[in-house]
Amino acid sequence: MAVPKRKLSRSRTRHRKAQWLKTAAPTVTTCARCKAPTRPHTVCGTCGTYGGRVVTEPSA
Repeated sequence: MAVPKRKLSRSRTRHRKAQWLKTAAPTVTTCARCKAPTRPHTVCGTCGTYGGRVVTEPSA
């Protein structure tokens, strides 16, 4: 395993970790059938449809 030659300063480490806060929130779309909020290109968790047809059993 690689070992760093020098210790990184606090400012350099914190500057790198601060980038995680700048990530955008995931996009949300509405299901065409039940109008529930879902992620795009995924099966709806409420009614179980994808692309206008039932793919999985709807959750209760």
